Amino acid sequence: MTIASKRPFGQGYAWVVAAVTFLALLAAAGLRSAPGVLLSPLHSAFGWDRGWLSAGAAVGILLYGLVGPFAAALMQTLGLRRTLVAGLVLMSGSTALSLGMREPWQYVATWGVLSGLGSGAVALSMGATVVNRWFVARRGLVMGLLSASTATGSLVFLPAMAALAERGGWRPVAIAVSLAAGALVPLVLLLMPERPSDIGQPAYGADVVEAAPPPAHPLAAIRLAFCVLRDAARTSTFWLLFATFFVCGFTTNGLVGTHLISFCGDRGLALVQAGALLAAMGACDMVGTTASGWLTDRYDPRKLLFVYYGLRGLALVALPFLDFDLVSLSVFAVFYGLDWLATVPPTVGIANATFGERNGPIVFGWVALGHQMGAASAAFGAGVLRELQGRYLESFVIAGLLAVVAGLAALAIRRPAPAATA
Repeated sequence: MTIASKRPFGQGYAWVVAAVTFLALLAAAGLRSAPGVLLSPLHSAFGWDRGWLSAGAAVGILLYGLVGPFAAALMQTLGLRRTLVAGLVLMSGSTALSLGMREPWQYVATWGVLSGLGSGAVALSMGATVVNRWFVARRGLVMGLLSASTATGSLVFLPAMAALAERGGWRPVAIAVSLAAGALVPLVLLLMPERPSDIGQPAYGADVVEAAPPPAHPLAAIRLAFCVLRDAARTSTFWLLFATFFVCGFTTNGLVGTHLISFCGDRGLALVQAGALLAAMGACDMVGTTASGWLTDRYDPRKLLFVYYGLRGLALVALPFLDFDLVSLSVFAVFYGLDWLATVPPTVGIANATFGERNGPIVFGWVALGHQMGAASAAFGAGVLRELQGRYLESFVIAGLLAVVAGLAALAIRRPAPAATA
């Protein structure tokens, strides 16, 4: 029995669940950003080919996206808390196992396969599930907060992990990530009931306590995930969301998250200054994505996506032509940070309104796979262009133009009509 089930906390307990979810997403974001920090220390420690190291990071990115829809389906069958605990245990265990690795394939297995599976279970599809179960009012705001945790975790943790790696090599980073994920397991077990009805309370903003649906076999999650994909793929809304979110991943984690530090180095900035730039963007993302959630509760999400992608595209096209001094980079960091994952709350809102509260998180899981595919494409493609042409100019201009096109595509999404919630 959980602490939450022993006493009636009321509707406000939904915010406790949201806080625990926020911390779990933060830990997953830290794990996913760690391979970028470990690249040079592992190369120095073992002499491994950077191709192996890049392969480990790529496998982790792709599995993180691929697991999302199945994890969302597992939360409908096996249960939200069990799925989250399993993901955290896998995250903690895989990074702990990496402390004993001696061969490059072991790095791919631990930081790529196992950590990708674990972090994929603790992804934004989980946040969407929590929001739908625990909140009726303030859904956009809460989704904005949870979305902000992923980018903020990646960008803010990067300087801290880089400092650990600089002082002690790759092992302190692995230990820190493992301990952070493991420490959250008892917190989830104690403070996260499966549903509001488990503590005899309605969801936040609701008047009636909804009964829990009958349990389903865990293997039904696979069938559910593909059935939802089959139905969603028949609509233009799904493909427009998938395409625009592909561009979201392409322009954020893939290009800026992976190559901005290197781009700054090409323009004469020190590593510490570039890391501080990313940290500043992460802090601004917390404000921007939370505000986007608030706006999603009040305005047409399609128009919000048009604005977000359009402004992001203009910023990316302009970046290569800046002087890369303190003022211009600070302006870019604030502007781009505010827009980093502001696209998530409107995208989740459209998915929920179009496909229903039960299937919406699963659909978003498939859409989020597009995000990771875009990120992997930009991470690889920008690196290839940099090697071939010796500069990043074309990569940032191409990404900026794609973002503008994505903004226009968002306007083509049909206005969401209320769907059945069951």
